[in-house]
Amino acid sequence: MPEIAEISRIVHYLKKHAVGKTISAVKTQEDDIVYGKVGTSASAFQKAMTGKKILDARQQGKYFWLIMDSAPHPLMHFGMSGWMKFSNDDTAYYRPAKPEASEWPPKYWKFILQLKEEPKCEVAFVDPRRLARIRLVDAKAEDMRKTTPLKENGPDPVIDKDILTVDWLSKKLRSKKVPVKALLLDQANISGIGNWVGDEVMYQARLHPEQYSNTFNDEQIKRLHDAIMYVCDTAVETLAESDKFPEDWLMKYRWSKGKKEASQLPNGAKITFLKVGGRTSAIVPSVQKKTAAVAGDVSEGAEDDNGEEEVKPKKGTKRKAAAVKDEEVADKKAAKPTRTRKATKEVKEESNEEEEEPEPVAKKVKKATDGIAKKGKKAQEADVKAEGTTEHRRSGRLSK
Repeated sequence: MPEIAEISRIVHYLKKHAVGKTISAVKTQEDDIVYGKVGTSASAFQKAMTGKKILDARQQGKYFWLIMDSAPHPLMHFGMSGWMKFSNDDTAYYRPAKPEASEWPPKYWKFILQLKEEPKCEVAFVDPRRLARIRLVDAKAEDMRKTTPLKENGPDPVIDKDILTVDWLSKKLRSKKVPVKALLLDQANISGIGNWVGDEVMYQARLHPEQYSNTFNDEQIKRLHDAIMYVCDTAVETLAESDKFPEDWLMKYRWSKGKKEASQLPNGAKITFLKVGGRTSAIVPSVQKKTAAVAGDVSEGAEDDNGEEEVKPKKGTKRKAAAVKDEEVADKKAAKPTRTRKATKEVKEESNEEEEEPEPVAKKVKKATDGIAKKGKKAQEADVKAEGTTEHRRSGRLSK
């Protein structure tokens, strides 16, 4: 999912190719989710943008918007898979471009802005999963961050350093009792931190992501603050290009979960995975120690094989989340295919087609059937049922 760094990258390219240009025409595709969920429509967007000049592109966390020469201004969020593409530049994406990336118009486009001035360029908003959001905000450009949903989101670590101070962070952490990474992922607290940035912050701070936010001391909070600033600034400055990230970053080695070669850092430190705030988190147990309660009422225990302190539940309490367990085991279980009703039926039918009814059973059924006339009807039916069922269980089929 695009986070603070990836959004800074798209803002960079919007400033490079779109800012200062006039929108000569707008193509849209109606989508009652991408537009409709936030009270806009494709037709309203088309009408509002056509003929307007783009004055600037700005960002707050995972949100970004265009400043037009008059309101309304388009405010956008990529969701899980949204992005913007440029007809004259296929380097805007933060991952290596695929061969089909040069196709125009691109797949899954929601709107295309045709820009008037040279060099000619079209800008397309794409989203294959329809989790992105496009809305119009009728406000003054300088008041955009005072409107919903931006005003409900926390400060941005890059542009709001005067707000996101060590003291501010300390008060925020101690005002809640939640796993610290869950607090970081909540955009109402801090804007822009997503899963990989959150993991990197916790690793650089040498803190455990499951530890309760209100259990950190002043020195740990200072480390956390420094890590937030360092990771976000570096990621934004490099425009989310992982090749330019420091070699000691966890981010470079966290993606191939479950693969043997990716289970450790270059220095040999083991990487494990656990769930925090509903998200899979990568941690390095040898350096990210638990120093207080995590994910429930717990007591200190022995150390595990990796030298990490093991936390055990107290009697009479239930642990809300497992502390430092290898998520690979859980994922392997989850990865086992489950048969749908249709698949189960097909398997049964396939099994029946492969098996042949044993000859002795067929002969016995025929003999039993021929003898019905000589015996009482009810007694013989019982005999056939009993004899036939006993034998037929071996083949898994029912005879008629």
